[in-house]
Amino acid sequence: MTVRDIPAGMRLKELAGWNQTQEDWERFLAANPEGCFVAEVNGQVAGTAATIIYENRFAWIGMVLVDPAERGKGIGTALLERAIQHLEAKRIPCMKLDATPQGKPIYERLGFQVEYEIERQSLTRDSLRPGPPVAAAGASPNHHAVFGAAEAADSLLALDREVFGADRSALLRSVARGAPALVAVVSSRGAVEGFALARQGSLADHLGPWVASNGAAARRLLETFLVRSLRPVVFVDVLRDNPWAPALLAASGFKFSRTLTRMYRGENAHPGRPDFLCAILGPEFG
Repeated sequence: MTVRDIPAGMRLKELAGWNQTQEDWERFLAANPEGCFVAEVNGQVAGTAATIIYENRFAWIGMVLVDPAERGKGIGTALLERAIQHLEAKRIPCMKLDATPQGKPIYERLGFQVEYEIERQSLTRDSLRPGPPVAAAGASPNHHAVFGAAEAADSLLALDREVFGADRSALLRSVARGAPALVAVVSSRGAVEGFALARQGSLADHLGPWVASNGAAARRLLETFLVRSLRPVVFVDVLRDNPWAPALLAASGFKFSRTLTRMYRGENAHPGRPDFLCAILGPEFG
């Protein structure tokens, strides 16, 4: 895949009803230009797959799309096998992805195992009213102060590396630049307890990653995001077994949309801290 193929990729994601933008394709191509692939039928792009490598600890496979008119011909499997071949040639010890129910049997046949379950939750707001003001440092009654990324960038990235399992600072900086108003870091008594970023997708604002070490921080981050997001539709890919996030989303009016399964192939030597992970960045990036 090259930059010239992005319009074709956008066509396929529109057919699938996905939320990604041109910037998401560009992030893959910037991070791993040799690891993004298209399949062509009669000279036209009929499928895509993209990979991104995180610190040589593990790689992500995402943007696996096939034109509905060409499904059932093995194109998706061929793209996956090409992506796996590319990553094996680079001696990446582990590959991860988030599978839809339809894709999960295919991934299992290729050697992927289940790590944990994710649910897409969505919120549709008929009207947006100004929410309560976000507390300044030291002003919150529960002593949780909310900052933007600039004030706590290093702490945010360090916490993400611990929780995600590898460094992805370049990707998160790109996401933060794309929607700086939707970045929040929660601190209590000088210690960072969580953070949240978001992307402004083609269909909805997508909250993630949403990371918190306790329920109070998780709630504060969600409240802050819902105040700052001005889109009528919001998506969150929440970990089903997180102790706080599903209940917080339900209390805020979110509804179940679909399931995803986090899967891995190889040795999962760097699982991170999923107990701190409320919601992932997205199925395309992890």
